[in-house]
Amino acid sequence: MKALPSRAQVVIIGGGIVGASVAYHLAELGWTDVVVLEQGQLSCGTTWHAAGLVGQLRGTESMTRLIRYSTDLYARLEAETGFGTGWKQCGSVSVARTRERMTQLRRTAAQARNHGVSAEVITAAQAQELWPVMRVDDVVGGVWLPGDGKANPSDLTQALARGAQRRGVQVIERVRVTGVTVKDGVVRSVSTSEGEIEAGYVVNCAGQWAKEIGRMAGVTVPLHSAEHFYVVTEQIEGVRPDLPVLRDPDGYAYFKEEVGGLVVGGFEPDAKPWGMDGIPYPFEFQLLEEDWDQFSIIMENAIHRVPALETTGVRMFYNGPESFTPDNMFLLGEAPEVRGFFVGAGFNSAGIASAGGAGRALAEWIVNGAPTSDLWPADLRRFARWADNDTWLRDRVTETLGLHYAMSWPNKELETARPLRRSPVHHLLAAAGACFGSKMGWERVNYFGTATPYTFDRPEWQPRVNAEINACRTQAALFDQTSFGKFTLKGRDAAAALQWLCTADVDVEVGRVVYTGLLNDRGGYESDLTVTRVAHDEYLIVTGSAQSTRDFDVISKGLGEHRAVLVDATGTYAVFSVMGPKSREILQSVSKADFSAFAVGSSRLVDLGYATVRATRMTYVGELGWELYVPSEFAVTVYESLLATGLTQAGYYAIEAMRIEKGYRAWGRELGPEVTPAAAGLRFTCKKTGGYRGADRAMDDPDRHVVSIVLDDPEAHLWGGESLLRDGEPVGYVTSAAYSPTLGTSVALGFVSDAAMEKAQVDVAGEMYSAQISRKAPYDPTSSRVKA
Repeated sequence: MKALPSRAQVVIIGGGIVGASVAYHLAELGWTDVVVLEQGQLSCGTTWHAAGLVGQLRGTESMTRLIRYSTDLYARLEAETGFGTGWKQCGSVSVARTRERMTQLRRTAAQARNHGVSAEVITAAQAQELWPVMRVDDVVGGVWLPGDGKANPSDLTQALARGAQRRGVQVIERVRVTGVTVKDGVVRSVSTSEGEIEAGYVVNCAGQWAKEIGRMAGVTVPLHSAEHFYVVTEQIEGVRPDLPVLRDPDGYAYFKEEVGGLVVGGFEPDAKPWGMDGIPYPFEFQLLEEDWDQFSIIMENAIHRVPALETTGVRMFYNGPESFTPDNMFLLGEAPEVRGFFVGAGFNSAGIASAGGAGRALAEWIVNGAPTSDLWPADLRRFARWADNDTWLRDRVTETLGLHYAMSWPNKELETARPLRRSPVHHLLAAAGACFGSKMGWERVNYFGTATPYTFDRPEWQPRVNAEINACRTQAALFDQTSFGKFTLKGRDAAAALQWLCTADVDVEVGRVVYTGLLNDRGGYESDLTVTRVAHDEYLIVTGSAQSTRDFDVISKGLGEHRAVLVDATGTYAVFSVMGPKSREILQSVSKADFSAFAVGSSRLVDLGYATVRATRMTYVGELGWELYVPSEFAVTVYESLLATGLTQAGYYAIEAMRIEKGYRAWGRELGPEVTPAAAGLRFTCKKTGGYRGADRAMDDPDRHVVSIVLDDPEAHLWGGESLLRDGEPVGYVTSAAYSPTLGTSVALGFVSDAAMEKAQVDVAGEMYSAQISRKAPYDPTSSRVKA
């Protein structure tokens, strides 16, 4: 064992493939004062027993780029380091047993091509040509991804570690971390079994131990271990070394060639959590007991797909625990609780594919002080403190492991570990027949009516949502939007701090509301939100439900030396929105306030029934309307008063459709860290004088633009993610979509490379539909009705 240094610029906890990748990429960027601490030996935790599959395609363009970098890295690593990695670009085949699964695969292929990944929709016969030993009599079709591959996890880890060591990184094994010291919100040092080491940065890459390491620093790392299985068979006739990886998601199974036999594994729909009482120590190169009962659903389907398995012996049964997160996406980034403490963990059995790109992304974040690409899908800050509950995590993991091969239905909701966070009027919503979804732990109304089956076609709930939209467009509707993130910023420098952080001018009179962006140094959106000046030294900041932790962190760090205090007030207020052309007279009927005196973008305290609330004239649906901010203890009283007026209750599916009709952008879809105001069509939200973060890049001519899309065929249904084509070539993609009863067809928002485009084709699961493209919103209500 090497001697532990007294100090290092960066201390990486965990010598698995992710920790080794972070070290490699830090060294490549010139940071060599780096120490990797491993409690056992490199790769001894969960890396060594990984199956080693490397599939390129992910749900977003940025995450796909991240994985594609992994494949590029693994292809060159052996030549660079002299260590074999086992990398083989053998391609992969995914097959479908049902029409619905084939629709998903067709959508996947279109998305792949749009993200630069080679993909081909194939027949059952073509799938069998690529994979001769499988049965295809029940196969509808498949997708061939020639760029996918496989690698040896332990060898990859050693190669990455050797590449880092050659540049000066120290890798020290047999050192167990016992504590992390934090002072004034900044990480200071790491305590170990061999002494203490000061650190400028600490990177938690401890795999299934990462939650425990996080708690040492007071950092939330929401993951939980589950047992994960595969078997290695004896040799099978016809199984050759260049056989592609085969995935049969309807059978929960995957297959990979190994020494003339097969690795057979999968992701059962009901997983088996493990380590509820903590991960034992030591736990090196160790497996759990065989559980053929738990594995049976995978093995039975595997035998069905590859009949030769019925008479083939099993050489080894692997039951290796791995960590899984609440949403099946890994955790990456600087912890919002502690400066200088980074996390790269929770890879959900996809760590080998992700490690190369994730390690580079995390290293760049550390070196540059901010992410260099859009990492939001994996951002640690998509969770909050409540997600660190062991009981909640255990129950959620039973579902998330199976998401790997579950149908990727549009609007699919997770079912376990709910309900968690509830609006004060949840019981009233439930009594009215609400069908709930979940975001950031909040139970939110999707629509009112019974739950209906998931589908890629027009859903059974569409007429109910249409009725809610029509009520809002012609009369008025009542929405519960309590899940908004809500912060107060108070202090003598509050205005000055926000003027730097916000694209819009927020130094306005008390009672004014401003819609604004928060940008990064590259001019891309960190968030969009509303800022209400409620006093000369105080603002109410309202943001989306999903990004509340992230936005709080961005604003807190952006305050710098300004004298102002940011407080999370999300649970303090319920939010009820009354939207529609009749909203003014309805609110007037339950209040003595003069609602005709409200200008657009104004906010004030008003009486509403027995309560006093903040009424803000603001809309996200394109109609006259108000958001009502109600102290939580008055929420039920206020909601009952609003219901007594006869208002139609409506949910988020209606909001989504109406905001797309009106062309309103949403953060995480049309807006993100790589999208500037110029690209988003939101130049008007930016101060002409500049003076805000990212102003020097915000107006650069973009490579792509956000546009509105209207399908010509009213029967086709868009969900988002579809590819846009011109002359058969991808020129953009759909980010958000819904059916518009107002226009009688599907509407969408998306990106295109040519701002002058007026027509395009939309690839809807392999079927081509013509669409109108415009930078203007397809719906614009009567101006006198909205602006009066």
